[in-house]
Parts: sequence; structure tokens; C-alpha cells
Amino acid sequence: MADVDSKLDGNVPGKYYVDDTCSACGVCSDTAPNNFKLTDDEENAFVYKQPENDEEVELCEEALEGCPEESIGNDGA
Repeated sequence: MADVDSKLDGNVPGKYYVDDTCSACGVCSDTAPNNFKLTDDEENAFVYKQPENDEEVELCEEALEGCPEESIGNDGA
């Protein structure tokens, strides 16, 4: 499970985030491309936009559940 204390700096404020265990596999950016991106150096992913509607929330949850490293968190903020 993702650790809010290890949240990467690139994440925008909000309930979803990626922590430092991310391996940049691309599952999140493929699943929810409106919310997750890989960094330019492709070392990790980050949340660049928090979900704004039910569809985006559903895709972010799907990305969270599908993350092989369990690097995506939802702190409920």
C-alpha cells in the first residue's frame, strides 16, 4: 500500500498520489491518462490532475487497484 509520507513531489494536491515505490510501469498512465503521467525521465509516475468527475474517479481507482507496486494512494482528502 502506498505511503502518504513517501508521496512524490510532482503530485498535485488532492486525494490521489504516487509514492516513491513507483517503477514507472505505465499501468496508471495507460488506465487513467487524464490524471497520471510518467516523468520526462520515465523514472516514476505522478498525479498531474485530480479526478473531476465520476468516470475519472473510477479510472483512478482502477489504476490504484492495478498498480503492481501498490504505489498509488488515496488519502481521502
